[in-house]
Amino acid sequence: MYKTRELEAFDAYMRLGGVKLAAEHMDTSQPMISRLLSGLEDKTGFSLFLRKRNRLTPTPEAFRFHQSVMRHLAGLRDLEQEAVAIANGQVGHLVIAAQPVFCDTFLLDALRRFRATHPHATVQIVDVGMAELLRMISEQRCDLAFGITLNADAFGGDARPLGRCTARCIMPKGHPLGQEDEIPLPRLRKEWFIDLSPDSPLRQRVDNMMDTIDVRRTIAAELRTLHGVVRLVERGVGVAIVDPVAIRLIDPDKVTAHRLIPEITWDIAQFVPRDRPLSAVGEAFAHAISEELESLKRQGLVV
Repeated sequence: MYKTRELEAFDAYMRLGGVKLAAEHMDTSQPMISRLLSGLEDKTGFSLFLRKRNRLTPTPEAFRFHQSVMRHLAGLRDLEQEAVAIANGQVGHLVIAAQPVFCDTFLLDALRRFRATHPHATVQIVDVGMAELLRMISEQRCDLAFGITLNADAFGGDARPLGRCTARCIMPKGHPLGQEDEIPLPRLRKEWFIDLSPDSPLRQRVDNMMDTIDVRRTIAAELRTLHGVVRLVERGVGVAIVDPVAIRLIDPDKVTAHRLIPEITWDIAQFVPRDRPLSAVGEAFAHAISEELESLKRQGLVV
């Protein structure tokens, strides 16, 4: 087994051309360099040097071997740098699972914030529904996940609430209800709705609330993403009940946003697969999310 110190002595001698210069480079004595070179030569099984009158002359095999030694030492230096970067949370790869509502909104701002301080880390954001999100947690196919429900215990995940959201109703500017700050849900009985897909937890909560107050809705269109819902409302196709962070997506010249009576609320939650602690880079991303949530709270979009 080659010793790193022996390889470093050999590299220094080959590059600098002498024992004295190699010793100065490695901050050691000339006898130590000689011992390290002899020890390495014993391990290689071939002659590294021709010895004449206390002078060492590298053999052709030594020059060829030196090419491999340089590559090996460069790899060790890269390894050391990588270890330092990992320890400092500067590099790594994260898989983030999130519901589309978050991929459209604060997750993008959190990613921008994270990349500013961790430019060498890579992040894969997987846009999934809640059922697939929970499966990814259970199967440990993601490092972090973000959803709007807290029922992750049965799926092998640990959940932490980040903030509480209260739904908003958005409608095209100039709508007859547009002057109201708060809109009773029954007054939306005759409206055309732009909705998220039926498997969305937000859609399910809206459906349950409407059933509770015996309001049947007419759905004009269903889309998977909040971004698409907002764009259709801007085009006057209908009204929508959305996550409050959607306020950051709307064009205030085209859309107005209103509170609802009664309120429809839910928690934003962060999920981590159980028994799989976050890496340093994962902790840094979670911190960026927390900072973004604090920004939303200051804006009154989350409490």
